[in-house]
Amino acid sequence: MTHPTIDHLVVAADTLAQGVRWCEGVLGVTPGPGGRHPAMGTHNRLLRLAPAGAADASGGSADPGPAAYLEIIAIDPEAPAPAHPRWFGLDTRPPGAPPQLVHWVLRVGALQEHLDALRAAGADPGTVQAMTRSRPQGDLSWRLTVPPDGQPRLAGALPTLIEWDSEHPALAMPPSGVALMALYLGGVPDTVWPSVSAPGVQRVDGHRCGPALAALRAELLCPRGRISLQSPPAFNA
Repeated sequence: MTHPTIDHLVVAADTLAQGVRWCEGVLGVTPGPGGRHPAMGTHNRLLRLAPAGAADASGGSADPGPAAYLEIIAIDPEAPAPAHPRWFGLDTRPPGAPPQLVHWVLRVGALQEHLDALRAAGADPGTVQAMTRSRPQGDLSWRLTVPPDGQPRLAGALPTLIEWDSEHPALAMPPSGVALMALYLGGVPDTVWPSVSAPGVQRVDGHRCGPALAALRAELLCPRGRISLQSPPAFNA
């Protein structure tokens, strides 16, 4: 199997306008354009990330490394509601919640092989679905795992698996001045870890977030300095 890499981080927002304001206020940058996902009734804005472990102290990158990005995603108010749950738990997002890191996506070179390995380890990120999106630089096409209830597994620590059939979208994104330093996972079982480990991903017992533990924490270096993004508390401390 091709060694997996971090593909992107997922930040959920009530609206894209709310997500843009959050990105400008927290990271100090404006996300670039994204697109619509008719099959899911969602739309997004995107921001290129310098790769994990390749950022220098000024936020630059010593090595271009694999392309990765941050996705701000929200329900598209102009799209018909799909007949199935939307991905990333957007349908059950608490009303009025601030934008927050909720999930991550792992890029693989043999999706079915990685999916079989995860299922054999007792974890199932969902069924494989094919997706496409139009853009001026050329259409994008990819396959990824989607759970039938739309809820990320292991509170977001178990990644969605993705395999790109087109070029990676981050290749057409300008540098943003934001680098992904590391991604920490909490609550990943021993049997599952070998199938989700990747450069820049670290496994820990959990992250204290008030009285509970978060499943995800991303460390970013950006114009605002070093920023930590955490998923909602998932486990009792």
